[in-house]
Amino acid sequence: RTACNYGYEIMTHDHLNPLEAQSIYIFREAFHAIDKLAMLWSFGKDSNVMIHLARKAFFGRIPFPLIHCDTELEMDEVYAFRDQYAKEWEVNLLSPICPPIEATDITLPHAARVASRKTLGLKAVIEEHGFVGIIAGIRRDEEATRAKERVFSPRGVEGGWDVKEQPPEFWDQYKTEFAPGTSIRIHPLLHWTELDIWLYIQRENIPIVPLYFAKKYGQFEGRDLGGKMMRFRSLGEKGITWPVESSAGTIEAIIAELRVTKTSERSGRPMGADEDESSFERLRADGYM
Repeated sequence: RTACNYGYEIMTHDHLNPLEAQSIYIFREAFHAIDKLAMLWSFGKDSNVMIHLARKAFFGRIPFPLIHCDTELEMDEVYAFRDQYAKEWEVNLLSPICPPIEATDITLPHAARVASRKTLGLKAVIEEHGFVGIIAGIRRDEEATRAKERVFSPRGVEGGWDVKEQPPEFWDQYKTEFAPGTSIRIHPLLHWTELDIWLYIQRENIPIVPLYFAKKYGQFEGRDLGGKMMRFRSLGEKGITWPVESSAGTIEAIIAELRVTKTSERSGRPMGADEDESSFERLRADGYM
């Protein structure tokens, strides 16, 4: 991953090749071993990298449906991106509307209840179509609970996740056979970092939603941002996602920023805040990706 020169580590783009190869291997293992496969598409940076890798793995065409659990709260730029690239990439997109917030756990904070709508929507689409495996674009470096995940992660009948029941995965030997009735989550980006994602986007020229690039914000959803240069590091629904202060208006500038920043990737999302960590744990246990 790095080249060593007199004790100093020098990052090279060569480290992206084994990352790409491992992800393609995971896609092909999942397709070979698991019937009724589907992949989540959130239109964010990780999700678009995942689509790019899947198209490489299967020679340009993704041989399973993509799922967008639609809360009807995505930002306008996100919907525009979805409509353009679903057609351009010729994907089979399932985009069911999620159950209303009233169907979620009232003891959760508002942001967590919005996220919980997606969990309920995913459960419904899995039941309707009989999907056994769901591919998702989570990374271990993204959030503490996700660091405990496996590449092939078994779920209970209701989609719940028990961290104590995760199989060991040594030397890329993945357990792909589980008891009948088990739902499986597959994570081909688990070994990537945020910086890896952006280096790969740069190298492969992968399209991304323009909200990732900095611009001046005056008012945003009722908040006075004072004309600051800001951008989104993580995309979520309206009302629970905000831009963070940044002057990075190009991919090169984003990469330079990430090399030195100490700010959390999810700092613009309430569920990334420390005070809401317990809510995130509860959502993950219930099946939230």
